[in-house]
Amino acid sequence: MGEHGDDGWRDRAARAAFASHRLIGWIFWDPGAVARHAELGVPDGAGYYIASRAAPLAPAGNGAVVASFFSIHPDFIAVSLDLARAHTTFDAVLAARNDAVGAGLREFVPDLVEPLGALADGLWAVVDDLDGSGRVLFAAHRDAPRSDDPAVDAWLAVNAIREWRGDSHWAIVMAAGLSGVQAGLLHDAWMGYPGEWIPRSRGADDDAITAAIADLERRGLATDGRVDDAGIALRQQIEDDTDRISEIPWRDYGADRTDALVELLATPGEALLARIDETAGPNWMPAARERRTSAP
Repeated sequence: MGEHGDDGWRDRAARAAFASHRLIGWIFWDPGAVARHAELGVPDGAGYYIASRAAPLAPAGNGAVVASFFSIHPDFIAVSLDLARAHTTFDAVLAARNDAVGAGLREFVPDLVEPLGALADGLWAVVDDLDGSGRVLFAAHRDAPRSDDPAVDAWLAVNAIREWRGDSHWAIVMAAGLSGVQAGLLHDAWMGYPGEWIPRSRGADDDAITAAIADLERRGLATDGRVDDAGIALRQQIEDDTDRISEIPWRDYGADRTDALVELLATPGEALLARIDETAGPNWMPAARERRTSAP
């Protein structure tokens, strides 16, 4: 295991998570990946994001994926997974996604490919050492096939650590008594996003948002239909708690190697974030973005 007692570890875990989101996030909207999904027989590659991300867990059923994704509308998940089931297999979906990762890294960040690949074994050692208890999506990704392409293999390991953090985050959100819609509303306010953008992007309708805000107001977390300072403070506490528990994999990886990974991903991360802007828009993948002082 890595070092303990370093007061800088929570910040280090936050920086590693931020870099990881940028390394991973572009693939969810990559046209090449969507095209590969379509080549499997899925009309227009529809539902690619959910089907590809959920592929390791999807054989357990739609309900398992709904539970693990937490904040995405169940109908979005059902349509995406049912389309994939009707036309292909989840093993094929995952293999096509991995092919798209390899192609995209070589096209968009070619200088990253070799140094990232060199980290695969060390990153997988961390993943294999992690406790998967209660972290179902992470566990499914850890058990998924790995890659003979070192850069893709390292990417998969980083993604597994990212999903471990995500499972941990949702556990903290649920412990705070928040619904998926409420979590999105608090995240909007904390990020400085346009009000309601995140939950609406995940399928929340007017009725769901009205009910979520009314409950937040009853709890003193919103005022006049908007998340207030108390709500933002709760969201900050959730982020701090997520960063704190997410020290675990990065402590195992070690301070020097974690800092080196963050530095390695800095410039490529900007390029990959630009891919998200180009293919999806400037609000998608909020975890890969700096907080804004106000909504645009």
